[in-house]
Amino acid sequence: MTSKKKEAKQLKITLKRSTIGRLANQKATAVALGLRHPNHSVVRSDTPVIRGMINRIRHLVTVEEL
Repeated sequence: MTSKKKEAKQLKITLKRSTIGRLANQKATAVALGLRHPNHSVVRSDTPVIRGMINRIRHLVTVEEL
């Protein structure tokens, strides 16, 4: 019997607005996601933790499912 791992969905997260002048927790969340500057994109697994981080800075980012 061969078990197939379920592949996790991937999310492409792009920082669309600058973190200058934002609250410290919003800046820290962007850094924790790996976003460095506007228009920088990263690919992360779709997990509840990542979704929560995206929700916290949803006004600064755009998200695409891959």
